[in-house]
Amino acid sequence: MSQNRKKEKPDRREFLTKTPVPKLIISLSIPTIISMLVTGIYNSADTYFVGRISTQATAAVGLVFSVMALIQAIGFFCGHGSGNYLSRMLGAGNHQEANEVAATGFAMALILGCVVAVFGNVFAHPLAAAIGATETTIQDTMVYMRIILLGAPFMMGQFVINNQLRFQGSAVYAMIGLMCGAVVNIILDPLLILGFHMGTAGAAVATVSGQLISFCVLLIGSSKGQNIRLKLSNVHLNGHFIKEIINGGIPSLFRQGLAAIATLLLNHMAGSFGKDAAIAGMSVTTRVLMMMASAMIGFGQGFQPVCSYNYGAGLKSRVREGFFFCVRYGTIFLFCLSAASFCFAPSIIAWFRPDPEVVAVGKVALRAQAMTMPLLATTTMVNMMLQSMGKGVKASITASARNGIFFVPMILLLPQLFGLFGVEIAQAVADVLSLCLSIPLGVSELRKLKED
Repeated sequence: MSQNRKKEKPDRREFLTKTPVPKLIISLSIPTIISMLVTGIYNSADTYFVGRISTQATAAVGLVFSVMALIQAIGFFCGHGSGNYLSRMLGAGNHQEANEVAATGFAMALILGCVVAVFGNVFAHPLAAAIGATETTIQDTMVYMRIILLGAPFMMGQFVINNQLRFQGSAVYAMIGLMCGAVVNIILDPLLILGFHMGTAGAAVATVSGQLISFCVLLIGSSKGQNIRLKLSNVHLNGHFIKEIINGGIPSLFRQGLAAIATLLLNHMAGSFGKDAAIAGMSVTTRVLMMMASAMIGFGQGFQPVCSYNYGAGLKSRVREGFFFCVRYGTIFLFCLSAASFCFAPSIIAWFRPDPEVVAVGKVALRAQAMTMPLLATTTMVNMMLQSMGKGVKASITASARNGIFFVPMILLLPQLFGLFGVEIAQAVADVLSLCLSIPLGVSELRKLKED
């Protein structure tokens, strides 16, 4: 058994440190791009099928998205935090340390997921009011949210395993796990929402069922091949591992957590100008952009294990090469997507909810954000590079820029100046400012890599 392990370990190291960088990133990116696209599709499936019911139901699902974003934030926090560190430890040859941080990150996610599920359901009514539910949407919001909260431990757990597998270079296992859950969700959505007339409750049950399936498949996948086995004996909730998980995961918590806050503010400001139709229009726009940007994020996730492993192994030139490769082709890809989104914005929004008022709001917001979409390639890759290298402070700043540092002031200021149009363009303005902040932070580290 020990001889087999000695033979296996150099295989992974040689793959991640010797394979030409473009070929390596592409091979790792294809499964993650597929995973993110499928995830984006099934995240949008609830919005699509609920859109067949009413504008109020569409708005309710959009409101709960801020809660789901918070759950995802905690999952990514534990997953990226433990994944970044275990990848650097594998690159440095410290396999026991990698095993222990993997198990600890997974245990943290399950514990935090249970806490969120319990407290979220206990305070469901005030939480629904806080996220912007109106008299006409609060019932659907609470029904959908209560069920989603029950799935919090499985959602967080699946994000942890998925990210840990990616950082080990096992992107195919991570892809299969997410795809299984996505297929279940997409099949159950029309069956429960329209077939059994369960409405928003059916959408929530379909989503949680998909997450449970993904959790189980990913857990099985983590025990295959050279992947780290998650063992209870390796769980060490001590200061050392918690510190490393926080350092590597806090940028993700900021990025995803601020996305939840941004969605919350967006819904509140949209509701003040048009109630349910405006909320629904902005919610559909958010889901559409998430689905389109998911491919870019998947491309970046293919870069992350290359970055962290080679940085841990001292191969700094490969980190630089991978960064510029991803920025170059990511920008081209997003430019093509943004052009299509700008041209077909009304049809895209109407496909989700064919309400003229919803389309009127959504098409303006979608076109505004399509104009700045290509900028996300640079800001995303800078953030992923800094996070994968363990540059916690800089990574946290870049992670906070788009949905926090710049978006929060914009969503509070621009509607006061331009009304509903200010709501529609707030994210686009924040994207431009985020690029201006990310470039100098990224360049400072790229220079150090060149010097080394």
